[in-house]
Amino acid sequence: MTTFKEHAAQAPAGKLTLAEILEIFAGGNLPLRFRAYDGSTAGPEDAPLGLELLTPRGTTYLATAPGDLGLARAYVAGDLATHGVHPGDPYELLRALADKMDFRRPPARVLAQIVRAIGIEHLKPIAPPPQEALPRWRRIAEGLRHSKTRDAEAIHHHYDVSNTFYEWVLGPSMTYTCACYPHSGSTLEEAQENKYRLVFEKLRLKPGDRLLDVGCGWGGMVRYAARHGVKALGVTLSKEQASWAREAIALDGLEDLAEVRHGDYRDVRESDFDAVSSIGLTEHIGVHNYPAYFEFLQSKMRHGALLLNHCITRPDNRTGSTAGGFIDRYVFPDGELTGSGRIITEAQDVGLEVVHEENLRHHYALTLRDWCRNLVEHWDEAVAEVGLATAKVWGLYMAGSRLGFETNVVQLHQVLAVKLDRDGYDGGLPLRPWWTP
Repeated sequence: MTTFKEHAAQAPAGKLTLAEILEIFAGGNLPLRFRAYDGSTAGPEDAPLGLELLTPRGTTYLATAPGDLGLARAYVAGDLATHGVHPGDPYELLRALADKMDFRRPPARVLAQIVRAIGIEHLKPIAPPPQEALPRWRRIAEGLRHSKTRDAEAIHHHYDVSNTFYEWVLGPSMTYTCACYPHSGSTLEEAQENKYRLVFEKLRLKPGDRLLDVGCGWGGMVRYAARHGVKALGVTLSKEQASWAREAIALDGLEDLAEVRHGDYRDVRESDFDAVSSIGLTEHIGVHNYPAYFEFLQSKMRHGALLLNHCITRPDNRTGSTAGGFIDRYVFPDGELTGSGRIITEAQDVGLEVVHEENLRHHYALTLRDWCRNLVEHWDEAVAEVGLATAKVWGLYMAGSRLGFETNVVQLHQVLAVKLDRDGYDGGLPLRPWWTP
């Protein structure tokens, strides 16, 4: 009996259906049910998960941008539907695709037949969904990468979606960074509070100290530090974040100790801080700017002060820093990642002594699981607030990121460093870690 894979390799004479084309690229191994608008189907009939290609426009998106970008365009635009998962958390479908599908380029003769079957009209690019950011070449033409203006535009694209939307997804802490779960049964709020506690203790902060928190988001670290008697200054490029943070500071009665500014961290004039925290900013500044970034942070620290850098990283130091098509165009324009070794190197090269680092990637997978759960719970409100397409982007992004952390595609590292004086004195740090894990 000839298998479909063998049949495809022999380039059958008849016109291929859309389902047959998918099976060719998938090597005949589909872990889900696939349906297309031409009436064709593929995959197990009883599969609990499925994809449905609804329109010819979806074919054009898939054909003109193979890979995650084309899939995202078709899905966000409503031309590709999922079955068996909630759009706020399509994790199980993404995991099935990642675990069991191995897309391969077919032989040239078969590829030519696929092109004829699809039709030349579907190989001409069309306008992407309006939720998509400009391509890199257009962004480069309209402003230097990681200039203050372009960084502000990138932050606006991602963080100024809607504070109400973020409240539903992130929960009461409004913390959009990896939590640290004390145990597997911890709630998201417990884990976020524990993360701030961990950062606070690693920085050896005490009442009366001064903290600079760059890329402070909605001010979670600033408010935590202020509640413990520390005078904290936070800076964010997001106007919406700054507005929300200021209101939260006022509601907590922390105005005497906490301040959040709307602006670029590079515009901070104060110095001699007792500690600096950077939680989720490094991903946005560009790898080539690391020397200037760490030099700036070091310049704001007194001798003996500590720096805690918390950011997403790659699992090695060789992979290119540029994000994939979907992440770059829909989530983090201009975002870049590198390995923890590169981050440690750059911190050391400006004279900081790295005293500790740890990887929290499993904690980020749990964090994303809980964010998706929140989005599902508030799905109708989220769609009403930001629109169906944007809500779908977030469900896809968070579920895909969860899978990435689980499978070690990305990691999350906290790097702790101290500023020494000219004689190498570190301010009298204890010989062993002084914080509770």
